[in-house]
Amino acid sequence: MDFSVAMLQIKPKLGRVADNLSLLKEQVEMAIEQKADLAVLPELALTGYFLKDLVPEVALGIESPELAILKELSKRISITVGFVEVTSDYQFYNSAAWFEGGELKHLHRKVYLPTYGLFDEQRYLGRGDRFRAFDTKFGRVGLLVCEDMWHLSAPYLLAMDGATTLVCLSSSPGRGVDHGELGTATAWHNLTTATARFLTCRVIYINRVGYEDGVAFWGGSHVVAPSGEIVTAAPEFEPSLTLARLVEAELRRERIASPLLRDENISITLRELAKIDRERGC
Repeated sequence: MDFSVAMLQIKPKLGRVADNLSLLKEQVEMAIEQKADLAVLPELALTGYFLKDLVPEVALGIESPELAILKELSKRISITVGFVEVTSDYQFYNSAAWFEGGELKHLHRKVYLPTYGLFDEQRYLGRGDRFRAFDTKFGRVGLLVCEDMWHLSAPYLLAMDGATTLVCLSSSPGRGVDHGELGTATAWHNLTTATARFLTCRVIYINRVGYEDGVAFWGGSHVVAPSGEIVTAAPEFEPSLTLARLVEAELRRERIASPLLRDENISITLRELAKIDRERGC
């Protein structure tokens, strides 16, 4: 089906869950007013990113009152949002939730936690252990959280599980310059467009803005068609609500013209990975 997505490119406050929840509610209400079908929010939108020792203080259980508010809002619009999740046995995860029809439809825990450069997530958070697509009113969807997308196996697994739309929630700092363009922007554009083209799927990339500890988050949220073309983009470094329309006919046309997924032989992939695994002695 055709549907419209509102990319809510926000500037969350570090460690201020109540303030961020108010901002999220305001933004989602604006998306509803603009007749969007889906509202997407960035990685750790409820908490900010460089949390470090604040992680246990801002973590939310999946049945928390804060998330219940978003569940209620999802009766009017589907919502995906990033937050710090705490489990009943006090494990903490960088998680993304999809709410639809007043229910939690899917929960993804970030698998690949970066520990290089500016990043130190593995010190404070646990790793997820799966990539699963799930059914929504817009078709089958796969969720990724930032670094997940840089591991080629992650979007591949979701596409093999039937996802026609990939949604990547991100908190990406802006770094470097590449031929007059922000280096981070060039890298993400190359990644999302290549992923869409080779998996013939839609890609929705949602990134935050604002500053934390002197680090600037660059925004630049965008939607990529199955052809690999960026069809809608939000501004860089500025909060915005940007609407995009996803058209089913574009997906159908691209999959007819480029039947790459039809011809993919997952049995060969599994066999060769098993061989490599044996030879490595893993």
